[in-house]
Amino acid sequence: MDLEILCTNACKAKMILGKLSTGKKNSVLVAVADALCENAKDIIEANAIDVENGIKNNMSQGLVDRLKLTEARIEDMALGLKQVADLTDPIGEVTEMTKRPNGMTIGKRRVPMGVIGIIYEARPNVTSDAFGLCFKTGNAVILKGGSDAINSNKKIVEVIRKTLAANSVTEDAVQLIESTDRETTTKFMRMNKYVDLLIPRGSAGLIKATVENATIPVIETGTGNCHVFVDKSADIDMAINILINAKTQRIGVCNACESLVVHEDVLIEFLPKAVKALKEKNVEIRGDERARKVCPEINEATDEDFYTEYLDYIISVKTVKDIDEAIAHINEHNTKHSECIVTNDYNSSNKFLDEIDAACVYVNASTRFTDGFEFGFGAEIGISTQKLHARGPMGLKELTTSKYIIYGNGQIRE
Repeated sequence: MDLEILCTNACKAKMILGKLSTGKKNSVLVAVADALCENAKDIIEANAIDVENGIKNNMSQGLVDRLKLTEARIEDMALGLKQVADLTDPIGEVTEMTKRPNGMTIGKRRVPMGVIGIIYEARPNVTSDAFGLCFKTGNAVILKGGSDAINSNKKIVEVIRKTLAANSVTEDAVQLIESTDRETTTKFMRMNKYVDLLIPRGSAGLIKATVENATIPVIETGTGNCHVFVDKSADIDMAINILINAKTQRIGVCNACESLVVHEDVLIEFLPKAVKALKEKNVEIRGDERARKVCPEINEATDEDFYTEYLDYIISVKTVKDIDEAIAHINEHNTKHSECIVTNDYNSSNKFLDEIDAACVYVNASTRFTDGFEFGFGAEIGISTQKLHARGPMGLKELTTSKYIIYGNGQIRE
């Protein structure tokens, strides 16, 4: 379909979606969740084509893992939609009602953004997550998935649109741009006449290209060069458990740990145990000179390693003399996503919380918890790593804006 026609259809749909009742939205979300499970076999068959193509094209193990759908993952997608249905509908909420001296009453009402565009890569679960959150907030959504997941996305969107039609709701609540060429993607980024907000989810390259080319307002999400800092007072066993979970529970996600920072006072005690545990998970370790002296089996790290989001079984190691150096190193090299300190020192934990510049800062917990589901938001649209409008996991409220509503009884300005 011509891109301008598709965007025009979305504008028409947003006027309908903004007027749907909460009950109607919730019942449709549940129906879509059930339809995804009922059509799981067809979705998995379409996804298998994408996975096979990815392997043929030498896609990394981490990206293949993000791309692959199973019955359990489809059930999780459905569960996310049902959780969104259970959440409080923010649309129509009125706050800050005040009465002016002239008798007018002024308040703020939460309203949909309108049309939201999502550009993302090989993560077909984003397709249902984006639909669910946008639909609940009365927004029409236009999806531009990557070529690696095109067959999966087509099938998921087909199931959603059929369910919408069966429930007497416009199918154009969700639309997929099926063209996979870069020219179409760049053109979509400039559809500010129709699209109110653009959210890229994926690699640093995708986000950079979107920010540089878009004329639509953009929320940056996704890239995660996340750190675990083991302070001198850390419980060593706790630190290893957190590190292994943050690094290896799922390697191809933005909240996975990519860099380990170790206080020099615990380097000799902690690092050999950490290296042994990481090696058991087949993680390649790249460290600085001091780390390599303690564990010679560690490979030499380059300056670039400390800036890298690997999305693979690789981790960098940096040795620091104190918490100030740790904070400086993390703030220099991170992507402002998620950072963790493992410590038993109250003052160190507060200092880390105060001075680390990131959307989510953890004390004694894995960075893998940075997720809308884990934060109680239901599905999420992404992790915002910027500071305007939204920061951290983006749930329902982050997909809304507000308008002022003013009640008068004939007032005119003198």
